[in-house]
Amino acid sequence: MQRMRHIELLDTTLRDGEQTSGVSFMPHEKLMICRALLEDLRVDRVEVASARVSDGELDAVQRITRWAATKDLLDRVEVLGFVDDGKSLDWIEQAGARTMNLLCKGSQRHCNGQLGKTMEQHAEDIRRNVLMAAKRGIAVNIYLEDWSGGMKEADSSDPQKTTDCLISNEPAASTEGCHRMGGYVFGLMDALLDLINHSASSGSSAPIRRVMLPDTLGILNPLEVLSFVKKMVHRYPGVHFDFHAHNDYDLAVSNVLAAVLSGACGLHTCINGLGERAGNAPLASVQAILKDHFNAHTSIHEEELNKVAHMVESYSGIAIPPNKPITGSAVFTQVAGVHADGDKKSGLYQNALKPERFGRRREYALGKASGKANVLMNLKELGLDLCDEDMKKVTDRIIELGDKKELVTQEDLPYIIRDVLKHTEEDERVRLLSYMVSTAFGLRPMAQVRLQIDDEIYEESAQGDGQYDAFVRAVRHIYRDRLGRKFPWLSNYAVTIPPGGRTDALVQTTIEWTFMERNYRTHALDADQTEAAIKATIKLLNIIEPLYEG
Repeated sequence: MQRMRHIELLDTTLRDGEQTSGVSFMPHEKLMICRALLEDLRVDRVEVASARVSDGELDAVQRITRWAATKDLLDRVEVLGFVDDGKSLDWIEQAGARTMNLLCKGSQRHCNGQLGKTMEQHAEDIRRNVLMAAKRGIAVNIYLEDWSGGMKEADSSDPQKTTDCLISNEPAASTEGCHRMGGYVFGLMDALLDLINHSASSGSSAPIRRVMLPDTLGILNPLEVLSFVKKMVHRYPGVHFDFHAHNDYDLAVSNVLAAVLSGACGLHTCINGLGERAGNAPLASVQAILKDHFNAHTSIHEEELNKVAHMVESYSGIAIPPNKPITGSAVFTQVAGVHADGDKKSGLYQNALKPERFGRRREYALGKASGKANVLMNLKELGLDLCDEDMKKVTDRIIELGDKKELVTQEDLPYIIRDVLKHTEEDERVRLLSYMVSTAFGLRPMAQVRLQIDDEIYEESAQGDGQYDAFVRAVRHIYRDRLGRKFPWLSNYAVTIPPGGRTDALVQTTIEWTFMERNYRTHALDADQTEAAIKATIKLLNIIEPLYEG
């Protein structure tokens, strides 16, 4: 495709996104998000609030408009208003905003059922409020609320004709069913047409700048969007139409793209797909698909998407799913060893979604599916190099750990290397053949241990103040009671979780010991803290074993 026209993006995280269940931004948080949207991401417009909601909302919008005025961005800040004979206009003026998105009824059902008015009465009310705004110097865009329902309801008596029209993609008047489609919507548009700016280049001073077409209940599919938006564009050429999607059927992104292909000039999005019910179209996904699949032009600075997404995640308390496109923690992580090998050789498992575009980097997971290539790619990132023999040892250890937990991170890798390469089975004179530790409510923990020291096997059990304490007591019984040996004194015990650790993170246990007036320190790594401590203990026993011979 040739390069398309500029697509305007309005972000409504601060208005529609805040309607996500459980989300309420503080005034200073709204200001910080608005600054990030306009200055860093460079969205064309932001919808920041609904008029007359609360004093806190008024404070937030006043902060935003004061800041926007100093940056010459005030005309890009919009507030939702209502057909209420100037009450919303009073609030918007007090807030310092200069653009109102006027919420009108876009379907007969909403007009009659909620307002109890005819289309003609509602049109007259809209005209009156638009003209009031024009006198105050406030620009107006109009939302046709439930526009999708309005386009569908006129032909609801004959859905087959609607379906035939959608599939054939014929002009609006080509069949009886398509001719009837959108009767209320077209009637309302015709009644307001003299107030609507038909072209930015026409020099028109009409007070309505844009007509915004919301799929309020998320009921449309892409074929319907293609048909309905085309009808609007064909019937009202030169009018700037925005499309506002909801994700009830998980079709929001598909629908906004269908709207663009049908002639819509603007799209409404939310950071992280926030919004009422199933949310709105996520900005990051919309931007990537517009650019990569349709060669469209937007103003978005892609390298800021991830940063802003995580800012909103922090303020909203709504976590970004790990597999969320563009911004999820796992979406630029290759797991399979064959993928890492292909990337190392020729970038065979990479597509146009380069993580660097979004201020991120590609990662190669370490776990039971890892191969040598995964380890090599991570070592390269860390500036480390291993011989083939050591590489095999480290890879085998990672696979072993991967059977115990879902993922080994790059931050874990130095710990694993040290754990593996500083201790090998060939050096072991003391081997842990088996052990069992148990705990129960109201009872002291118990351990049963089976050790091999040189060629002899010893078994003991003991109780302790914790699982590891019970294990140490059992081993001490072997050394003191069975072998008549002194046993090391544990002087310090520390547990470390590598950076970025999670509840299933690897644990490094560091234990300091005193034996024969000398101090020793041993480390071990495992997904289980007790097992890591036990491994560190066996390492110490191997270190001191030669001292008993002296």
